[in-house]
Amino acid sequence: MTTGSNLRKPAVAGQFYPSSARELKDQIGLLIDPKAAKMDVIACMLPHAGYVYSGAVAAKTVSGINIKDTVILLGPNHTGLGAAFSIMAEGAWQTPLGEVKIDAKLAALLMKQSRYLEEDALAHLHEHSLEVELPFLQYFRTDFQIVPIAVMGGDTGVLVRVGAEIASAVKDNNLRDSVMIVASSDMTHYEAQAQAEAKDKQAIEAILRLNEDELMDRVSRYDISMCGSAPVTVMLSAAKMLGARNARLVKYQTSGDVTGDKSSVVGYAGIVVY
Repeated sequence: MTTGSNLRKPAVAGQFYPSSARELKDQIGLLIDPKAAKMDVIACMLPHAGYVYSGAVAAKTVSGINIKDTVILLGPNHTGLGAAFSIMAEGAWQTPLGEVKIDAKLAALLMKQSRYLEEDALAHLHEHSLEVELPFLQYFRTDFQIVPIAVMGGDTGVLVRVGAEIASAVKDNNLRDSVMIVASSDMTHYEAQAQAEAKDKQAIEAILRLNEDELMDRVSRYDISMCGSAPVTVMLSAAKMLGARNARLVKYQTSGDVTGDKSSVVGYAGIVVY
């Protein structure tokens, strides 16, 4: 068991998802697809809202994935704390389902390879975008490790280079078969359902084409409030260098599909990259 400053305790348990292990397992159990055929993926994109709203998308996506030994988690930095590319390099993250250790060896390799990644736990202290993904992964596997990275933003060129650095570290150390990447992002925020769906379609098309330049261009051109466009760009860059040739949309819905209020919704997409 990890103790002290190296244990990152849950920041949004009891808010985004239940704080009780039993309730959390029960909720995820109702959302997963037990008949989903498992596949090996290089990467995926998952939403990170409260489970009531985006849980069905995340659960269905993870249901079809063979979770690898180490998961590199890339998420947007909503809090503004810490460095632009903040990596928590050692310790463990705690959720109601238990502790997930940080792969300190891979974290060190990534920092050695990258001129942008900085060791920084502050960015992760209150950030929800990576935390909410962990219980879905833990539901299916308990012995994986993580490398959590919070991304503040940056121009497309820098994001692509960070992705290339991540891929190089994985490839150079023969870890391709044991590492997968999860990019955390919600889609359009607080627009009418029809408008959100139209905008999100533009972004999803670019992701399915594995085209990070097109994604960032469309996010800007169509004013798409996709909070994780930067980490998704990093993910796409890395995934292509690691051999990705295809992507598939597993599920898309909005908060309005859950609440019935279509006047102001948030969009959620689950995508696998392989």
